[in-house]
Amino acid sequence: MNSYISPINNDNVQFLIEELGRNNRINPDDFSRFGVKKGLRNADGTGVMAGLTRISSVDGYYIDDGERVPKEGQLYFRGFKMSEIVEHCQLENRFGFEEVAWLLIFGSLPTALQLERFEKILAECRNLPEDFIEDMIMKAPSPNIMNKIMRSVLALYSFDKNPDDISIENVIRQSIELIAQIPMIMAYAYQVKRRHYYKKSMYIHPSKPNHSTAESVLHSIRSDKTFTDEEAKLLDLCLMVHAEHGGGNNSTFATRVLTSSGTDTYSAIAAGIGALKGHRHGGANIKVAEMLDQITDSVSDITDEGQVADFLKKIIRREAGDGSGLIYGMGHAVYTLSDPRAVILKKKAGEYSAKWGYEEKFRLLELIERLTPEIFSKEKGINRPICANVDFYSGFIYEMLQIPRDLFTPLFTTARIAGWSAHRIEEITTGGKIIRPAYKSVSTRKKYVLIGDRIDKFMPETNYIPFEERIKKQGDQS
Repeated sequence: MNSYISPINNDNVQFLIEELGRNNRINPDDFSRFGVKKGLRNADGTGVMAGLTRISSVDGYYIDDGERVPKEGQLYFRGFKMSEIVEHCQLENRFGFEEVAWLLIFGSLPTALQLERFEKILAECRNLPEDFIEDMIMKAPSPNIMNKIMRSVLALYSFDKNPDDISIENVIRQSIELIAQIPMIMAYAYQVKRRHYYKKSMYIHPSKPNHSTAESVLHSIRSDKTFTDEEAKLLDLCLMVHAEHGGGNNSTFATRVLTSSGTDTYSAIAAGIGALKGHRHGGANIKVAEMLDQITDSVSDITDEGQVADFLKKIIRREAGDGSGLIYGMGHAVYTLSDPRAVILKKKAGEYSAKWGYEEKFRLLELIERLTPEIFSKEKGINRPICANVDFYSGFIYEMLQIPRDLFTPLFTTARIAGWSAHRIEEITTGGKIIRPAYKSVSTRKKYVLIGDRIDKFMPETNYIPFEERIKKQGDQS
């Protein structure tokens, strides 16, 4: 498959960019002047309140006398502590993602019979429509798996006999099918990328009806189809903690915004996938892995606190890293002292790093986590707490599971589809209005002036001179 070559060459791009730069800058001070909260963020970095939800709660601070006071973070799924759900699943040595998906969508914990039937329904739904893999995935490989998943979800619209029906009965059906199908789409898209871009063998393994979601993923992406129970349970843990995170995160809000317009399920979920792809959101787990690579390559002794600290300073000063000044995986808009998801993943990462030969890299992560708040305070004057977020340890766990980086963010999607589906259903049942925030225009009022057969330059209204006077003035000057 040949890549498309755009007819717009570099000279043309530069010509367009020069004009663009003259007309598209907004003075940063205008946001304060007009009381506009940039990025829908309050001054302390928290999100502007935009809606109500019963699905989950993200709790990282409390308010005392108008001040935000840090506390240990907690994440609640339908009122249950996420950490307690995880703990019970581990104590009983069972898979939990399917239970979490049921809880998020239906609002209550499933009975044993309900869970068994739900797992069976998911297993039956994993099979994609006939010819879908060949026509929609294999014939159009993508260098980015997230892009391929998004396109494939949109393509499923064409295979649905009732795609535009937004009744709850139909949306539940579509949602459950997508929860089952997205992991398979991810696996097949990865195989196609292996063949097309890496020139490696492609292997298609049909799913097994007795497999959980985590088992299905490992069975599909490994050439020999083998995995241990503890590997599958560790991946299942990652799916549980990633399944949902409130209505205000970028991808969930995008899903709710599109849902509020009355659009179809496939369009709304594709919007969430597109948002999650970004490195400021779900793509941050890959950025953490790349940052660790650079530190490992650049620091002679990654166990030396001083050397690591010096390199972190370079990252913050934009002298190293990707030039953003960000230490990826550190900091969160809501969590202050701790991110409960990161706490869970760190514990498991520590257990398995010693067992699987990754202890040195784990110690580096711990060192970065400990040093970053103090370095940020000295370099940026930021004195508020900075904790590791879920992305800081998730990529490391995927690496220990020998999962390729191409699949880090797609695995986030495999989990988060449960939360997106729950929020889409809640928006349909309780929203009632299209989500439409306002934007303040700061453009200068201008006159549209014609001279002969060409359009004259736009002129600010305050400086506008009527056509006849300008012609006369030009004649006088000549």
